[in-house]
Amino acid sequence: PSVSLFQPVLYSYWRSSCSWRVRIGECYNTAPRITSLHALEPPVSPVLIRNLKLSCCMLPALNLKEIPYDIKPVSLIKGGGEQHCNEYRDINPMEQVPALHIDGHTLVESVVWPNVLSCSQLSIMHYLEETRPARPLMPQDVHKRAKVREVCEVIASGIQPLQNLIVLIYVGEEKKKEWAQHWITRGFRAVEKLLSSCAGKFCVGDEMSLADCCLVPQVFNARRFHVDLRPFPIILRIDRELENHPAFRAAHPSNQPDCPPEATK
Repeated sequence: PSVSLFQPVLYSYWRSSCSWRVRIGECYNTAPRITSLHALEPPVSPVLIRNLKLSCCMLPALNLKEIPYDIKPVSLIKGGGEQHCNEYRDINPMEQVPALHIDGHTLVESVVWPNVLSCSQLSIMHYLEETRPARPLMPQDVHKRAKVREVCEVIASGIQPLQNLIVLIYVGEEKKKEWAQHWITRGFRAVEKLLSSCAGKFCVGDEMSLADCCLVPQVFNARRFHVDLRPFPIILRIDRELENHPAFRAAHPSNQPDCPPEATK
């Protein structure tokens, strides 16, 4: 497929696990420079993207594939959430992160709600895999590809949406921790079972895949909500294997330009 020469723009929030797994696949050599969401008026033109002249970064799906990109933080907290502003609503009607402007198109990853947005939690990652086949994150073997999709979908559809910010706000402050622990634990039981039959050094065999890009951010969220991870030794082993990989380390929330200083202490 034809690939644009203009640098992609990732609309991201430092702690968003959906944004995190996309970052893993792009690039990890240097850190992105922070730019205000309102600096660009949608639709984003290639000329505006080019004139940003932001640094190349190597982060998990973008990082592993060594795709240089510009990052535009979208605060989910500031002013009630920048994702709800008119500028960002034009980019992603679901008012969620991430969104990626690439090759003249804007792609979003959001939970599919009827009559609102036709996309999947993994649409950006699949697009990167199909348009940038170098450094593949899907195995050649058909059965292994199916296993990668299984692990990805359990996490992206069965766990992450249930502990998303919009859901936790609805659940309420008093019950959000219990709620998140319940659904993460339930989902991890399924993931651990799947990994018991397909994991090698990584989630599926001995090569990194999209499944690993999904797993590591979810383990971070599990720790954030104080989930007991001792029943999941395979998940923990793979997370330890990947935590110091340059692409995963660069994509970590603490290394994002919009990460608040107090979060790194």
